Amino acid sequence: MGNLPALITLIVYSAGLIGLSLWVTSRARTEEGFFLGERNLGPWVAGLAYAASSSSAWVLLGFSGFVYQVGLSALWMVPGILLGYAVVWLWAGPLLQKTSREHGHVTLSDFLTQGADPHVARLIRIAASLMIVFCYSYYIASQFQGAGIAFDGVFGTGLQSGILLGAGIILAYTLLGGFLAVSLIDTIQGLLIGAVAIVVPAVGLLHAGGIEGVSIALNIAPSEFRAPFGTAVGWTALGFVIGSMATGFGALGQPHLISWIMAARDRKARVRGAGIAIVWAGLVYSGMAVLGLSARSIFGSDAPAEGVFFEIASTALPAILAGVVVAATLSAIMSTVDSQLLVAGAAISHDLGVAKIFPGKEVIVSRMAVAFVCLAAVVVTLRLPSTIFERTLFAWTALGASFGPAVIARAAGVRLSGIAVLASLLAGFGASAAYEFLLPSGPGAVWARTVPWALAFIAIGVCSVVHLRKREK
Repeated sequence: MGNLPALITLIVYSAGLIGLSLWVTSRARTEEGFFLGERNLGPWVAGLAYAASSSSAWVLLGFSGFVYQVGLSALWMVPGILLGYAVVWLWAGPLLQKTSREHGHVTLSDFLTQGADPHVARLIRIAASLMIVFCYSYYIASQFQGAGIAFDGVFGTGLQSGILLGAGIILAYTLLGGFLAVSLIDTIQGLLIGAVAIVVPAVGLLHAGGIEGVSIALNIAPSEFRAPFGTAVGWTALGFVIGSMATGFGALGQPHLISWIMAARDRKARVRGAGIAIVWAGLVYSGMAVLGLSARSIFGSDAPAEGVFFEIASTALPAILAGVVVAATLSAIMSTVDSQLLVAGAAISHDLGVAKIFPGKEVIVSRMAVAFVCLAAVVVTLRLPSTIFERTLFAWTALGASFGPAVIARAAGVRLSGIAVLASLLAGFGASAAYEFLLPSGPGAVWARTVPWALAFIAIGVCSVVHLRKREK
């Protein structure tokens, strides 16, 4: 693959991102402007930015590699992901949008602490902030790893240098323009990702010999690769399907995704944005499924799973398009990292109240918090080796189980006490961490995807009953 066209494309693309950030810097001078873009996003910006932020290297490199590695059973994740999009936008979205505007909420923690006793609200903010920073250090690390793979695969920079270069580009434009810059840039990146997720799989499918070539590869692959439930049978197969689909509902507890709904201009923008996001996700995930299966036909089972996207591009595309492929990969990475950096920075500066210590300098403190989280993620990337898929899966699951049950309860009209919210956060996160670090789990592990949610809901129920009885006395 020719390096010069790729390098020129990448330089122009990165310069354009930073230039756009400089253009909107003047609109990021208040805390609400820096973190929510003054709540004035239209449907295309909100929908595409949300979709691009939710997918990242997880879909281009991770999901395509997962399909390539395990086969047809990986596809059970897609219906859950699309349903999760619909639920968070159309069911929980109305309350999130309405309440955040009426009460001036800047973060998800603001929403969860509404009406709580001040002392308990403080504990919720501390617990939520620590969880966000911890999980996003892992999540962002997976994206930086994807950047390192992209730069090393095309330019031969070495993984470590590629990680540092990718982190530097992302940090630069995020610090400059805040949420508005991130929104506009993620919209552009969403369009680019969508285009590449159609073109590269289509070219890969042709290179694999079309549907007939993929069918031949499936027929000679191990039986578990072409089986709809992998190695699972009976009740185990049902558990596998539930565990795979349950992953999608983690969207209800992702603070960086909730921000797009809170920032939508009005109800019409939110509803139309939901449709745009769901259609985009359907196209992109379908494209990566086709790419993963095509790669199996082209390379057999010996290629690095999370490198098949680049392997197909280098094999099937003209050299002049190399820069576009790299730019699309970096788009997928940037569109998640930038919004996550902002939310993690908000957790430190806004939720923990660090910015209040320096009145009049809230945005400066917020930018310093963003830089701190970026540095932590780089350290995790370099010092704690893992795969993109595994890192993202843990962070997504842990955040979903920590915040999702409380969001669902509020959206269902349940009046939660502060203690119930706090107990839910601790139960969901604790169980997710236990499955990650103490018990074996994986994408189709039904207990790892459902037990943390169940325990969080149980915590809400028990605390709510106790609180009600105390009030009756």
